[in-house]
Amino acid sequence: MTTRKTFEQELTELNRSLEEMGRFVEVSIDRLSEVMEKNDLDYAVSIIKNDRDVNDMERSIEARCLSLITRQQPIARDLRVVSAALKVVTDIERIGDHAVDIAELFIRCDSVDLTKISKHLPAMITAARDMVHNAIDAFVSKSVQDAEEVITSDDVVDELFNKVKYDIVNSLKTEKDNEDFCIDLMMIAKYLEKIGDHAVNIAEWEIFKETGSIDKVRLL
Repeated sequence: MTTRKTFEQELTELNRSLEEMGRFVEVSIDRLSEVMEKNDLDYAVSIIKNDRDVNDMERSIEARCLSLITRQQPIARDLRVVSAALKVVTDIERIGDHAVDIAELFIRCDSVDLTKISKHLPAMITAARDMVHNAIDAFVSKSVQDAEEVITSDDVVDELFNKVKYDIVNSLKTEKDNEDFCIDLMMIAKYLEKIGDHAVNIAEWEIFKETGSIDKVRLL
């Protein structure tokens, strides 16, 4: 096998590893929905336990990227592929961290139905999860168009975040006993907003990978 074919095979394996890590984190976000729908904190506990696996995947992918750079000395597009992967793996890991943060808050709320404070929370979880799924799809399939759609869809998560905030303010005005839960809900919503932001980052790195530009500024 030629050096070039070997390198292309390694890039394919790198892409596959990123997809695997991304799908693993998607499962964590799905389990957040399960916590709310089934009032089962075991799903929250499983998210926390799986965080170590996410961290292990991150280190493995980072090591593979650095090995490719030092051994193959990629140029132009190949360098964009590897450098984008290094950035994306960090965003995926942070998404996993935020899922853990939310899971811990659900446990602290101890099965309290937060949808009584804001009915928009389940929709926000779903929207954030869809953004992550679509961003990873765009990166793996090398689709700039799909990446641009992910960036646009961040408006949906932002709008839901504002609705949750509005519901929290109203709850604080009428239900004084809900203060602690309102604070926890606000933190959950903020983490979901950050998950959406990381999905946007992944989409932007896909655009960079294909074009060499971010925000229409040529970088490589």
